[in-house]
Amino acid sequence: MDIIRARNIKRNTAKTFIYIFLILYAFIQLYPFIWLLFFSFKSSIEIYGGNVAGFPEKLRWENYQTAIYGGNVILFFFNSVFVTGFTIFLTLVVSAPAAYVIARIPWKLGNTVLIMFLLGLMIPVHATLLPLFILFSKTKLLNSPWCLILPYSAFSMPIAIFILHGFYRTIPKEMEESAFLDGCGIAHSFFRIILPLIKPALATIAILTYLFAWNELMFAITFISKLAYRTLTVGIQSMVGQYNTNWGAIGAGLVVSTIPTIILYSIMSKQVQKSLIHQGSMKG
Repeated sequence: MDIIRARNIKRNTAKTFIYIFLILYAFIQLYPFIWLLFFSFKSSIEIYGGNVAGFPEKLRWENYQTAIYGGNVILFFFNSVFVTGFTIFLTLVVSAPAAYVIARIPWKLGNTVLIMFLLGLMIPVHATLLPLFILFSKTKLLNSPWCLILPYSAFSMPIAIFILHGFYRTIPKEMEESAFLDGCGIAHSFFRIILPLIKPALATIAILTYLFAWNELMFAITFISKLAYRTLTVGIQSMVGQYNTNWGAIGAGLVVSTIPTIILYSIMSKQVQKSLIHQGSMKG
C-alpha cells in the first residue's frame, strides 16, 4: 500500500508540474495579445508616461472610434478580407487538382512539373517586387485588388502543392481503382472520393495562405496607392503621423486586424491537428 501511495504521489506531483508548466506557457503565448489589448485602451500621454505594459488607467473606447471612423479601419478591413479570401480560394482551386494530377496520374513530366512548382519555394518573395511593378503598370493592374491577389496566390501555390502532394501519396490507390471499376471518371473520383479525404490539408493551406496574404506589407504598400484599395497593413501604417501619432488608435486597429486570425484558427484548428496527426502516422 505504501508503494502504491508513493507512486500516486509521484504521478500527482508530476501532473501538477506539467499543468503549471502548460499554464505558464499558455500565458506567455497569450501575453502579446493581452498587452496589445491593454495598449489599445491607453492614450499617447499614458504610453509616453511609462505605463506601457500595465493596465490602462481608463478604458478609452474612443481609440476604437478613431481607428474605425477616422482611420478608415473598416474600409481597410474589408479590403483585406476580399484580397485574402480570394487568394485562399484561388490557391486551393488551382493547387488541389494540380497536385492531384502530379501525384496520382502517371505521366512522364509529373516529376518535372513538381520540381518546377517547388522551385517557387526558393525565390524570395520581395525579389520580384520590381518586375511585378513593371508588369502591373504595363497591364494597368496597379491600384486594384488583382495586383495583390495574383502574386499572393502564385507564391502560396508551391507550398500548397508540396503539402497536397504528400497527402495524395498516402491515399491508397485501391480507392480510386474501385471507383473506376464502377464507372467513375477522374473528375468524379477526385471530387467525390479524394477531396473529402484531404480536408485537413486544405485547412492547413488555408491558414498558411491567410497568414501570408493578411500580414503582407511590401507588395501592398508598393502596388496600392489609392485609399479605396488599401489593406489593413498599409492603412494602419498610414495612421503613423510625421509629428503626432495616436498610438492608442493604432493599437485598436491592430486588435481589429488580429481578431480574424484568432477566429480562423479556432475554427480550423481541429483540421490542422488532424493534418499533423495524419502526416505523423504515415511517417511512423
